[in-house]
Amino acid sequence: MRGAWGERAARAFLEGRGYAVEDVNFRTRLGEIDIIARQGKYIVFVEVKTRKSDRFAAAREFVTPAKQARILAAAAEWLQRHPSALQPRFDVIEVYGEEGAPLPPRLRHWENAFGG
Repeated sequence: MRGAWGERAARAFLEGRGYAVEDVNFRTRLGEIDIIARQGKYIVFVEVKTRKSDRFAAAREFVTPAKQARILAAAAEWLQRHPSALQPRFDVIEVYGEEGAPLPPRLRHWENAFGG
Protein backbone atom coordinates (compact mmCIF):
# COMPACT_ATOMS: atom_id res chain seq x y z
CA MET A 1 0.00 0.00 0.00
CA ARG A 2 1.51 3.30 -1.13
CA GLY A 3 0.25 5.30 1.89
CA ALA A 4 1.89 3.05 4.49
CA TRP A 5 5.13 3.01 2.48
CA GLY A 6 5.11 6.81 2.29
CA GLU A 7 4.46 7.13 6.01
CA ARG A 8 7.42 4.85 6.77
CA ALA A 9 9.63 6.97 4.49
CA ALA A 10 8.41 10.18 6.16
CA ARG A 11 9.05 8.76 9.63
CA ALA A 12 12.60 7.76 8.68
CA PHE A 13 13.11 11.22 7.17
CA LEU A 14 11.99 12.94 10.39
CA GLU A 15 14.01 10.66 12.66
CA GLY A 16 17.07 11.29 10.51
CA ARG A 17 16.64 15.00 11.23
CA GLY A 18 16.43 14.57 14.99
CA TYR A 19 12.67 14.42 15.48
CA ALA A 20 11.44 12.06 18.22
CA VAL A 21 8.35 10.23 17.04
CA GLU A 22 5.69 10.08 19.77
CA ASP A 23 2.82 8.41 17.95
CA VAL A 24 1.80 7.18 14.50
CA ASN A 25 -1.62 6.74 12.90
CA PHE A 26 -3.46 8.36 15.79
CA ARG A 27 -7.17 7.95 15.05
CA THR A 28 -10.25 9.41 16.65
CA ARG A 29 -13.82 9.73 15.47
CA LEU A 30 -12.91 13.30 14.51
CA GLY A 31 -9.88 12.58 12.33
CA GLU A 32 -6.48 10.98 11.97
CA ILE A 33 -2.90 12.14 12.28
CA ASP A 34 -0.20 10.22 10.43
CA ILE A 35 2.81 11.13 12.60
CA ILE A 36 3.18 13.02 15.88
CA ALA A 37 6.74 13.99 16.80
CA ARG A 38 8.74 16.28 19.07
CA GLN A 39 11.28 18.70 17.64
CA GLY A 40 12.80 21.43 19.79
CA LYS A 41 10.02 23.53 21.27
CA TYR A 42 7.36 21.93 19.04
CA ILE A 43 4.98 19.01 19.12
CA VAL A 44 4.56 18.42 15.40
CA PHE A 45 1.45 16.92 13.84
CA VAL A 46 2.40 15.61 10.41
CA GLU A 47 0.14 14.79 7.47
CA VAL A 48 1.87 12.57 4.92
CA LYS A 49 0.73 12.62 1.30
CA THR A 50 2.19 10.01 -1.04
CA ARG A 51 1.94 10.12 -4.83
CA LYS A 52 3.79 8.56 -7.75
CA SER A 53 4.77 12.03 -8.97
CA ASP A 54 3.88 15.70 -8.80
CA ARG A 55 3.17 15.80 -12.53
CA PHE A 56 -0.48 16.84 -12.16
CA ALA A 57 -0.51 18.47 -8.71
CA ALA A 58 1.61 18.78 -5.59
CA ALA A 59 0.62 16.21 -2.98
CA ARG A 60 0.15 18.95 -0.34
CA GLU A 61 -2.72 20.34 -2.44
CA PHE A 62 -4.77 17.35 -1.29
CA VAL A 63 -4.65 18.59 2.32
CA THR A 64 -7.90 20.48 1.89
CA PRO A 65 -9.43 22.86 4.43
CA ALA A 66 -11.81 20.04 5.47
CA LYS A 67 -8.86 17.67 5.99
CA GLN A 68 -7.02 20.37 7.95
CA ALA A 69 -10.05 20.80 10.22
CA ARG A 70 -10.12 17.04 10.93
CA ILE A 71 -6.39 17.06 11.72
CA LEU A 72 -6.80 20.07 14.04
CA ALA A 73 -9.65 18.32 15.88
CA ALA A 74 -7.65 15.10 16.23
CA ALA A 75 -4.63 17.08 17.47
CA ALA A 76 -6.78 18.76 20.13
CA GLU A 77 -7.92 15.34 21.32
CA TRP A 78 -4.35 14.00 21.35
CA LEU A 79 -3.22 17.00 23.39
CA GLN A 80 -6.04 16.40 25.89
CA ARG A 81 -4.76 12.85 26.39
CA HIS A 82 -1.07 13.88 26.35
CA PRO A 83 -0.74 17.37 27.87
CA SER A 84 2.36 19.18 26.67
CA ALA A 85 4.00 22.55 27.16
CA LEU A 86 5.35 22.29 23.62
CA GLN A 87 3.99 24.55 20.88
CA PRO A 88 1.84 22.65 18.36
CA ARG A 89 2.86 22.85 14.72
CA PHE A 90 1.21 21.30 11.67
CA ASP A 91 3.47 20.04 8.89
CA VAL A 92 2.92 18.27 5.59
CA ILE A 93 5.40 15.84 4.07
CA GLU A 94 5.04 15.01 0.39
CA VAL A 95 6.46 11.64 -0.63
CA TYR A 96 6.93 10.91 -4.34
CA GLY A 97 7.86 7.49 -5.66
CA GLU A 98 6.88 3.85 -5.47
CA GLU A 99 7.82 1.05 -3.14
CA GLY A 100 10.40 -1.20 -4.77
CA ALA A 101 11.36 1.39 -7.38
CA PRO A 102 15.06 1.65 -8.26
CA LEU A 103 15.20 5.26 -7.07
CA PRO A 104 14.60 6.28 -3.44
CA PRO A 105 11.52 8.35 -2.69
CA ARG A 106 11.69 12.12 -3.05
CA LEU A 107 10.38 14.00 -0.03
CA ARG A 108 9.38 17.62 0.56
CA HIS A 109 8.78 18.81 4.11
CA TRP A 110 6.48 21.81 4.58
CA GLU A 111 6.84 23.11 8.14
CA ASN A 112 3.95 25.05 9.64
CA ALA A 113 1.85 24.23 6.58
CA PHE A 114 -1.42 25.16 8.26
CA GLY A 115 -2.89 25.76 11.70
CA GLY A 116 -5.51 27.59 13.54
